[in-house]
Amino acid sequence: MPRPPSVDAVLRDAAVQVAIARFGRQAATAAVRRAMEEVREALKDGGGVLPVGAIAARALALLERAQVPSLRPVLNLTGTVLHTNLGRALLAEPAIAAATAAMGAAATLEYDVATGGRGERDDHVRGLLCELTGAEDALAVNNNAAAVLLALAALAGGRQSVVSRGELIEIGGAFRMPAIMAAAGTELVEVGTTNRTHARDYQDAIGPRTALLMKVHTSNYRIEGFTAEVSTRALAGIGRAAGVPVLDDLGSGTLVDLTRFGLPAERTAADAVKDGADIITFSGDKLLGGPQAGFIIGRRDLVRACARHPMKRALRLDKIRLAALEATLKLYRHPDRLGTTLPTLRLLSRPTDAIRALAEAVQPAVAAWAGADWIVEVVMCRSQIGSGALPVETLASAGLALRPAAKAPGSALDAMAARLRGLAVPVIGSIHDGAVRLDLRCLEAAEPLLAVLA
Repeated sequence: MPRPPSVDAVLRDAAVQVAIARFGRQAATAAVRRAMEEVREALKDGGGVLPVGAIAARALALLERAQVPSLRPVLNLTGTVLHTNLGRALLAEPAIAAATAAMGAAATLEYDVATGGRGERDDHVRGLLCELTGAEDALAVNNNAAAVLLALAALAGGRQSVVSRGELIEIGGAFRMPAIMAAAGTELVEVGTTNRTHARDYQDAIGPRTALLMKVHTSNYRIEGFTAEVSTRALAGIGRAAGVPVLDDLGSGTLVDLTRFGLPAERTAADAVKDGADIITFSGDKLLGGPQAGFIIGRRDLVRACARHPMKRALRLDKIRLAALEATLKLYRHPDRLGTTLPTLRLLSRPTDAIRALAEAVQPAVAAWAGADWIVEVVMCRSQIGSGALPVETLASAGLALRPAAKAPGSALDAMAARLRGLAVPVIGSIHDGAVRLDLRCLEAAEPLLAVLA
């Protein structure tokens, strides 16, 4: 077994001295001790003294690796634009600038400059949300699940909420609507069947303990065939007749008619207001294209009740996200420009021909990087919108398929996917139809990919 040098001897090495100045003595010492163990294990069958240089080099590698951020940029070539695991919406430049400004200075988060008194943080977005949706009042929280949780706790805690069985959704991470309702302290009353719910089902369920009628958008699946559901407009009529508010959970939610960008239709928040929903919840970081947030809009008395609930403080947004959110919402004042100013809509509405042209442009560089054992072809594919938005709709796209030139085990595809993920900026694709596929919908120029391959 080789004998180790002393830790002090390694710490006196010139390269380690540079590491101490950069990373600190405590971190460098810990890295040296770990490196000694690793090098000793690698040389355990030999004799002599462990080389100081090898230990120093390994310690430096460990320190460098520890400096790589865990949360870091990647190239999303999965074909899913709003990828939950990859952070969903990219922020627009004005939102990034606003968030950066808020990070580096004191800000008017809860301060009224005009009066010199305390302000309300929701005021930064309340007016914009009311303007863009037609709602009487609005507030923002951490995400849409938080919005639903708060609305149920504030408006139906200790009482009953009526929901169709066909709308008891499960969202990402196995979070289920019944569990959210239980956490909010409201009793779930299921009506109808999985595939068919009628107006009389809601009417028959209303009783003295009914606090809310609830409409949940099945944003991550769709039931087809022999089906029936009650629209928000019809449910609002039932609620008004019984004196029971209606909560319309839009899920992803959007503020603009998506068909103007060549995308499938989706109900907007303004549609829900016009349909008569009393309280409406939706997300800010999906189709809306902003930072992670959830919104509660609707009748002033109901929104105020949510704002006064103790849970609101635990779910509120910080100054950074509010700044980015305000800037994002202001872009919607110019809807004709959203196809260029808002990254989410810009990526979703990219012409297929432009994506294919980009694939053809980068194909030679990707083929050279992959090596002679791989065939890299331009292919047509279908992109997904993602994050539960329009789940059965896909968009024509183009990309590259990397296939082994000769018959190879399935592990070869896994190894290539890992090789792409191991680049300085990880390239995240998917394995599909016997190939590693790179959908280029979310790559707007060749340079980022070419640079990382180089």
